[in-house]
Amino acid sequence: MNRQTLIICCSLFVNSIILGQQTPKILTDSKTNYLPDFSYAGYHFGETNLPESQGKIINVTDFGVKANDGLDDSKALLKAVKAANETQGNVILQLPAGRIILSDVLYIERSNFVLRGAGSGENGTEIYCPRPMMYLKNPESLAELREYLTSFDKRQRETENNIDLPFSQYAWSGGFIWTQIPGERVKSYLDKYEPTPSFLAKVSSGNMGEHVITVSEVKDLKVGDIVELQLFNKDGENGEIIKDLYKGANVKPGSHHWNFPKLPIVRQQVEITKIAGSKITIKTPLTISIKPSYQAQLVEWKHLNEVGIEHIRFTFPDIPRVAHHVEPGNNAIFLTRVFNSWVKDVTITNSDSGILAEEISNVTVQDIITDGTHIAHYTVTLGGVHNVLVKNLKIYNKTVHPLSFNTFATKNVYQNCEIFADPLLDQHSGANHQNLFDNITVHITPDKNNAYLLFGGGGAEYWKPSHGPFSTFWNLNVQVSNPSDKPVLLYGMKDGPFARIIAVNGNAKFEVKYEPEPYIELLNTSMEKIPSLYEYQLKKRLK
Repeated sequence: MNRQTLIICCSLFVNSIILGQQTPKILTDSKTNYLPDFSYAGYHFGETNLPESQGKIINVTDFGVKANDGLDDSKALLKAVKAANETQGNVILQLPAGRIILSDVLYIERSNFVLRGAGSGENGTEIYCPRPMMYLKNPESLAELREYLTSFDKRQRETENNIDLPFSQYAWSGGFIWTQIPGERVKSYLDKYEPTPSFLAKVSSGNMGEHVITVSEVKDLKVGDIVELQLFNKDGENGEIIKDLYKGANVKPGSHHWNFPKLPIVRQQVEITKIAGSKITIKTPLTISIKPSYQAQLVEWKHLNEVGIEHIRFTFPDIPRVAHHVEPGNNAIFLTRVFNSWVKDVTITNSDSGILAEEISNVTVQDIITDGTHIAHYTVTLGGVHNVLVKNLKIYNKTVHPLSFNTFATKNVYQNCEIFADPLLDQHSGANHQNLFDNITVHITPDKNNAYLLFGGGGAEYWKPSHGPFSTFWNLNVQVSNPSDKPVLLYGMKDGPFARIIAVNGNAKFEVKYEPEPYIELLNTSMEKIPSLYEYQLKKRLK
């Protein structure tokens, strides 16, 4: 090797080290290229570790639960949950090691409640659900969903497979462990059932990314309250909020953006930190600016606090899969109406959906494994939720939507997750915006054209586009089976405006096709200096 060649090689080596350690420009010029602050996601806004809860321990074995006896434990478990729900103070419902058989829904309906097993491994607690939820009594809380599915003739039609079947109410709702506030709506579907909310204040202005809003007609609002901020489109197809939501991007919003004027099109659970006359400060930044035409308001948000589900394994039989959207309901956990809560150390095998969520905020879901031979609909999905952190999720099973930000999801984070089977990073339409895929690893096998459909845009046409502005991919590690010298094309998104795609890297060279108008930086560069945007922003904020 001559001296000139040596200098070039050394220079390339040094440059590669520097590139791997450099700070992305988007962190220093975010006024030019807006980057949301995702650091408020998770339990207590990411500022507190998940607790090792203390409280009165109620052993389900005292109510007749016997692990490993081959008999159904549902009735005994329901008695134990009832006793726990009626216990004052912090309570821990303790499950024994071994197999417990469950064929009914366990509703958690109070705060300061932990459902705790003996571990998610082989010697821990297994909740085995022998038959799906379709064989249970129809939940009253899903009555509106059932009517919606019928009214809109929601059916899975696959003529090539001779399938014309009605959607299941359990395709994206329900679970054998189900947090809820009795009588409270799980999700808004039909205008006619929209209740008159408990009004707290009218909101006339506020700027995207800032914390101060201007209010009037304030009622019974105080510092420390957790309330819901709601923004509406009551101006039809040309409503100003639609243009603001998508920042004038070249996308075509679907009809659900204007066909339900009584339902908020943007919502955000917020904590009031300061009240000074007509100015209210909220802890978390606004996802879009507020204008008078949005008829924004603060309303009461009923929820549970400090609910935990931990150290458990759920297993389901591997039943035949019929079709998309007609899943019979082998769903493990359904989180609704919880705040500052968590799920941790849970393994889920052969589910239709592992963990589903609606109307929750500031929840951490971490150390989760999904596996099995059954093709799932979802693993851990985030729909209609705000500031939820899903951390250390490993997906070994084939899934239609392995990671998915769904309708109305805002400021949520998938962090340090890994997908081993048919990965897809899905954004499922429905005015979801400003969500983060953070330090995600995927294992792919490119097609014959050396391309792979990695970026999914699911959801119905009436809720398109696939997502709003500023969805972010940070440090996306792509591991290719049998890589070659030819770049692999990562594609799939055609209607996701103004995405931020930073540091796509892996064991091959990559090209990215993402439309329209993405911001792409440090392609084919590993992000060793700042592997996690969420952690970087959180540390910066807490300083």
